[in-house]
Amino acid sequence: MSSRQQGEATGEGFTPTGTIASTKDRRRVILATVVGTTVEWYDFFIYAFAAATVFAALFFEPMGHEFAQIVSFFSVGVSFLFRPLGAFLAGHFGDKIGRRPMLVITLLLMGAATTLVGVLPTHALIGVWAPILLILLRVLQGISAGGEWGGAVLMAVEHAPKKKRGLFGASPQIGVPIGLLLASMVLAIVEWIFPGVPAGSDIALADTPFGQWGWRIPFLLSIVLIGLGYWVRRRVSESPVFQEIAERKDETRMPIVKLLRHHLLLVIVAALVFAGNNAVGYMTTGGYVQHYATDPTGPIQLDTGLVFWIVALSGVTWLIFTWVGGWASDKLGRRNTYIVGWILLMIGVFLLFPLTNVGTYWSLLAALTILTVGLGLTYGPQAALYSELFPASIRFSGVSISYALGAVLGGAFSPMIAQAIFQSTGSTAGITWYLAGVVVLALVATLVLRDRTGIPLGPEHEQEQAKSPIYGMSKA
Repeated sequence: MSSRQQGEATGEGFTPTGTIASTKDRRRVILATVVGTTVEWYDFFIYAFAAATVFAALFFEPMGHEFAQIVSFFSVGVSFLFRPLGAFLAGHFGDKIGRRPMLVITLLLMGAATTLVGVLPTHALIGVWAPILLILLRVLQGISAGGEWGGAVLMAVEHAPKKKRGLFGASPQIGVPIGLLLASMVLAIVEWIFPGVPAGSDIALADTPFGQWGWRIPFLLSIVLIGLGYWVRRRVSESPVFQEIAERKDETRMPIVKLLRHHLLLVIVAALVFAGNNAVGYMTTGGYVQHYATDPTGPIQLDTGLVFWIVALSGVTWLIFTWVGGWASDKLGRRNTYIVGWILLMIGVFLLFPLTNVGTYWSLLAALTILTVGLGLTYGPQAALYSELFPASIRFSGVSISYALGAVLGGAFSPMIAQAIFQSTGSTAGITWYLAGVVVLALVATLVLRDRTGIPLGPEHEQEQAKSPIYGMSKA
């Protein structure tokens, strides 16, 4: 039986090229996207958390305490500038040679960069070369992250039943909160075994077990996770949509050129949708809240290890509502689910710092838990939303570049901006209004987009997709 006949025989709304005909195959696809994305984002998050807690002192301290922290957050953001490069490369080759090879390549690149951070000498040992090499490794992480997401979501969505794309598409999305949960737990355990600076203490971080070498352990553990992710991703089959493209010899010679020539406006609007979620999300995933709550010179000065555990707990609620968001988008439509999510996220933004500033562990947990409800509902449907926006032959390029551009506009420098606002005003009110403004912009972009829930994804519908307009704008 051909792949087309298999897809039609199931009667479950797969694309005509669908090859998934068993529960086992479906689970394999979901596991491959969840595990791979978890590993990628574990690597990404431990860097962000280290930038919030130790890198300023170990790599940038000669710049002065306050400026060193801003530069440390900048090193988190600089990787976002290279996400578009990763998206261009992965999008180009993902649309030409397939989704699966790019998943493996990006995973290995991220793992190599992360492991090397774990053995990097500090400024005290090699001087200015330490921060230079650190930033170069962060750039490699950015290139990897820019290419990984597009391949993961297309493997999930293009294998999915028509009526369950949101749910299947949420599988790589929940890898992000799982990565946050895992990174926070590992850091909390390591900090407990190798203590850092106690709350309210004036001990130098470099003189503590955590500052001397404990912080390196989470980076070195990445090599084990990379091996697991590689094994899982090598076992998943290629996307049926790409197989059909290859059979029809419909691969686009220059997918990036075609995308930007005919769909640039759509890419920008889609990027703005993600920017709202990413800017707010990076208050925790980018490490700002962790730094704000534990800074020995700050207004709260909570224990670092306990704050890591609280962030880990918030990762659980983020995971749950990301899954709920994907499921709800199959029932309510992508656009309606996003609108509900933006409203709840705005509530979370306005409660974030008033609750955090109460200065207790319970109030911090409440602040982050409330925030993750809106974060999940505006993250879970994203894979399906993006996949349904672009024609099959340039879909990898479209979703990857929209995602990378949204990350640059949203989360790239939000921790650095938040730190600069707080240092210049001495208040968190300006941070709240900054985040609220980005959420409003994302809501407007969502209202502009046409809801394409359930449209055909196969290459035989290229012309139909290419003519689909966006509300109030030129044809996509």
